[in-house]
Amino acid sequence: MAKKPYYITTAIAYTSGKPHIGNTYEIVLADSIARFKRAQGYDVRFQTGTDEHGQKVEIKAAEAGVTPKEYVDGVAGEIKRIWDLMDTSYDRFIRTTDADHEAQVQKIFKKLYDQGDIYKGYYEGKYCTPCESFFTESQLVDGKCPDCGREVIDAKEEAYFFKMSKYADRLIEHINTHPEFIQPESRKNEIMNNFLLPGLQDLCVSRTSFTWGIPVTFDPKHVIYVWIDALSNYITGLGFDLDGNSDPMVEKYWPADLHLIGKDIIRFHTIYWPIMLMALDIPLPKQVFGHPWLLVGEGKMSKSKGNVIYADDLVDYFGVDAVRYFVLHEMPFDNDGSITWELMVERMNSDLANILGNLVNRTISMTNKYFGGVVTNPGVNEPVDEELKRVALE
Repeated sequence: MAKKPYYITTAIAYTSGKPHIGNTYEIVLADSIARFKRAQGYDVRFQTGTDEHGQKVEIKAAEAGVTPKEYVDGVAGEIKRIWDLMDTSYDRFIRTTDADHEAQVQKIFKKLYDQGDIYKGYYEGKYCTPCESFFTESQLVDGKCPDCGREVIDAKEEAYFFKMSKYADRLIEHINTHPEFIQPESRKNEIMNNFLLPGLQDLCVSRTSFTWGIPVTFDPKHVIYVWIDALSNYITGLGFDLDGNSDPMVEKYWPADLHLIGKDIIRFHTIYWPIMLMALDIPLPKQVFGHPWLLVGEGKMSKSKGNVIYADDLVDYFGVDAVRYFVLHEMPFDNDGSITWELMVERMNSDLANILGNLVNRTISMTNKYFGGVVTNPGVNEPVDEELKRVALE
């Protein structure tokens, strides 16, 4: 009998710098789900990767005195090194600079344009360079970017737009009839009440103010903006081809069973991405799960605050398995978790050394004492075992 397919993805990491333990949490969580599904007998496909275009990368590369491609090669290599260090069992590490991905993104953009879902206009508004996002005056908080709190600038540029509103009713209907589509529940309410029900604005999908991106084939001064480029990775990584020459993997694994992402990018994955798929007449993923953040003590990890903790530093002290155990243990699915060096030491001593370490130690010493170190028949079952078994199973 053929194994049942299961396709899981993480968000692709942005290549502006080295990933911290909060970013690493996501890949470890996805990996543990993938391993569990394999153990259950599923044919698992697990994809991760890097998001490599955009103004921020262009600026960072210039500051470093290298080309954007050299810059992202370095950062993508570093991200992959940390994913491998954490012993994650992904099947494909996709990069948005991969030629097969870029070619499909161009085809997708052209198709959406040809069918009238994308049109040319002008964008005017308050622009936050670090977040690569435009905001209206009313969305600003104290005159600053609502996402990162930094200064915004006035910007106007020619751009292509995607008609989001055309598909909004279909999306609302889908969310209402598929309660499992957005998880946890709190994220679903936020998407419906804050974005969908008040009415969707059209989405800016091209830029002319920088060049580091995938060019629009029929208007090369425009580069395809992040959302169409980055989100497409979930299908291009399976070998999707818009002209009908897709790899058999697409039919096998799509729609994805789970997109595992951070709660801060839930809007893009539950509005922009499903609408893009609807416009392309491709089935929607089965579930998008917006996981919480791993905070440092009480606050969000940020390089500017200087409170960033990196996975490889933790691994040097505690080893890979202890770090994996810690991030999975400390993160309830609906609340932010917390990490500090002190917590890590405490968890290591109490759970891993005392509880599990002790259990292993006692088991081995009793095995040596009573069975000469060899357990020949582990399937032995006596009435005295039944109650313990029942409790464990419940």
